[in-house]
Amino acid sequence: MEKYVRDSYTEQVQILSQSSLNGYKRLFGGRLMEWIDVVAGVVARRHSNRNVTTAAVDNLRFEGPAYGNETIVLCGYITYTGRTSMEVCVRTYVEELNGHKRLINVAYLVMVALDENERPVEVPRLVLTTEEERREWEAAQERTRIRKERRKAEKALRF
Repeated sequence: MEKYVRDSYTEQVQILSQSSLNGYKRLFGGRLMEWIDVVAGVVARRHSNRNVTTAAVDNLRFEGPAYGNETIVLCGYITYTGRTSMEVCVRTYVEELNGHKRLINVAYLVMVALDENERPVEVPRLVLTTEEERREWEAAQERTRIRKERRKAEKALRF
């Protein structure tokens, strides 16, 4: 089975309230991480038609702040599929009242599809239709290679 990137694209929108702010009246990073994980989970569930679990947060890069009463838009999409895993990119923006969006975070997460016994299960292949999707796929292949090397090195360090 195959699926397109657009088949699992997901957006979540939040208006920042006091409960999501840190002591500096900025968006609390942990709250944003929670929202990112939820969006990535929805993207992966839509792609795989399965329950999923987060295997890794590969990259989480804060580009700028967000403040109380601002509108936050999280946009998630599949960038890569392996046999049982999927890499999901979640881009987070502050949407100003005029509609302009300012990027504040980029995150890549690895999600794994699970069967009814919570064992990894194969996922649909990803059909790439645009040059941007192909560039994302190629970058994801490199991140996957680096993750595998890192796991191998970490395993060798264990006693």
